[in-house]
Amino acid sequence: MQLEFVSVEEFYFAMTLCVRTLTEIENPELVAQMQEKLAAYGQSSTVAAAQQNNFNYVFRVAGVDCAPAEELIVSIADWGEALRLGSDFGWILDEHRKPRRTEKFAQRDEFLQQLKAKLQAEFQVVLNQPLPSGDGCP
Repeated sequence: MQLEFVSVEEFYFAMTLCVRTLTEIENPELVAQMQEKLAAYGQSSTVAAAQQNNFNYVFRVAGVDCAPAEELIVSIADWGEALRLGSDFGWILDEHRKPRRTEKFAQRDEFLQQLKAKLQAEFQVVLNQPLPSGDGCP
């Protein structure tokens, strides 16, 4: 798995309506560590969405089978005192630009474990057990 940072200038073209929360890890220290590590990329990919949101770094992901989607996106953001990991893995936009699940949806937990391992190795952080967060579907 390889992560390619999406700058704020490219964000609009990379983001899809399919990104859904994979997990939230409530740990203020982890949020601060990740914000510091991610700052090496420069400005976050998006402007803060709300008062409790300070950063959202978006990455294109290579080396992961995400068919039938053409590309895979991962979002690393804070929400209050939680680190929020999101992705469009297992989702695709239909012909009406509405998100729908793909056959890969059942593999989201497996993808989350791969992502957490990648982030732990790349950023030298420990990602604690998340609180149950559901699948994020509407």
